[in-house]
Amino acid sequence: MNFRADRCRRLALCAGASAIMLMSAGCGGSASKAPADSSSARPSDNAELFTIPPEQMAHVQVLTVAPATLPRTLRLTGAVAYNLFRTTPAITQVSGPISRIVVVPGQRVKKGEPMLYVASPDYSQLRTNYLKAVSAYALAKKSADRARDLFEHKAIAEQNLEQAKSAEVQASGDLASAEAALRVMGITDPDTLVQGPASFEVPLKAPIGGEVVEQDVSPGQLIQPGVTQCFVISDTGNVWVLVNVPQKDLPYVQVGDTVAIQTDTYPEVFHGRIAYVAASLDPNTRTLSARIETNNPGEKLKKDMYVVATVNAGAIPNAIALPDAAVLRDSENQPFVYAAVSSNQFGRRSVTLGESLNGKTQITSGLKAGDQVIGNGSLFLQFANELQR
Repeated sequence: MNFRADRCRRLALCAGASAIMLMSAGCGGSASKAPADSSSARPSDNAELFTIPPEQMAHVQVLTVAPATLPRTLRLTGAVAYNLFRTTPAITQVSGPISRIVVVPGQRVKKGEPMLYVASPDYSQLRTNYLKAVSAYALAKKSADRARDLFEHKAIAEQNLEQAKSAEVQASGDLASAEAALRVMGITDPDTLVQGPASFEVPLKAPIGGEVVEQDVSPGQLIQPGVTQCFVISDTGNVWVLVNVPQKDLPYVQVGDTVAIQTDTYPEVFHGRIAYVAASLDPNTRTLSARIETNNPGEKLKKDMYVVATVNAGAIPNAIALPDAAVLRDSENQPFVYAAVSSNQFGRRSVTLGESLNGKTQITSGLKAGDQVIGNGSLFLQFANELQR
């Protein structure tokens, strides 16, 4: 809104009250401009002073500035990201073309649930080797058990027993090797291959439970073992918010500080804590990266969503704060207040603003303890000032 529109809005809001004020001024000796007192304020601040008659002072709130302890809050902008401690890619350990995909992005999967199947000649060979190793070990074990029994009855020589034991050990080693090769491919229970039907397809199983947030392959695509990323799974019930902390605010940001997270998308506030603060600043922006961890009920916070994080960063001792109604802005959008020059004479005083919270605005310069300013009613003085121009 430009200055002309803002001025019209203020005229409309204050017309009734200001008319009464001006009528009283005309009847009773009234609010009038007085010469500036250059000894009490800067010339730019005291360009126009107002003397308020005693009968009108009851309608104006005069505040005495006093130091107080204010909560220090930092408003940091950031974006939502997946919690990388709860996010992992799904990568197959076999080569071959993808025969079928059984999940889609947005679908929730459980750990160990098949996500796709690969038509793998390597898997087919390893499966055959495993079945042979199972059969060979079973035969070698029976032979070794029979040899032990015969030796106990002195039916065979000790040499024959040792040969049977050696054959059992070798068969056991071959079985363990074949089983390990299948486990590397993601077959967590090779014993099921013995009872199951013959198949050349090997499943890629979900390494963790969560939501499928990315799909990077398509049916028929030839994938490479340990290289091709097929999916990304993330537990989106807990996410990160990545923010940049200005250099001047670094002393007030600590790991463990509580944070309120808001977005324009939803009215509710999400709560989290600072989990990590980077060790060095970005040389280009002179900001420090911080990571906030927050629960995500309903999974409403989405990756790359823009948010504002309000950090509770301790307290500001001996701070000066005024009600928001006491702070006005001039035609150049510069903040000012009406400060007392005498018991019923007030003039503009330029101020510098800090944080605004719970209906109060911090004043970082322009006022000191003991100064008197107008709270409610300051807008009436500004309106009268504009009418006199």
